[in-house]
Amino acid sequence: MTQMTPPSAQPDPSRSEADPQFLPLHTTVVLLVAFAIGTVVGVLTALTGIPAAGAVLAGLSAAGSTVPKLRSLIGHPREHDWRSH
Repeated sequence: MTQMTPPSAQPDPSRSEADPQFLPLHTTVVLLVAFAIGTVVGVLTALTGIPAAGAVLAGLSAAGSTVPKLRSLIGHPREHDWRSH
């Protein structure tokens, strides 16, 4: 019968110590705000009596169209030096 050897206790030198972020903070904030705006538009559209599919399309359209503007409004932290004010 073969015995399994335990994994090495030493970390692999080829891997970096800190794993990269899944999404940067800027992207996360932009997508969350776009999701919130799309949800509000979709719910308000559904309350007008439009069928559910139309309300979903309205919410998706609103969320998608706000992403470029939100990217420019919510700037990267490195673009602004808040200490200079």
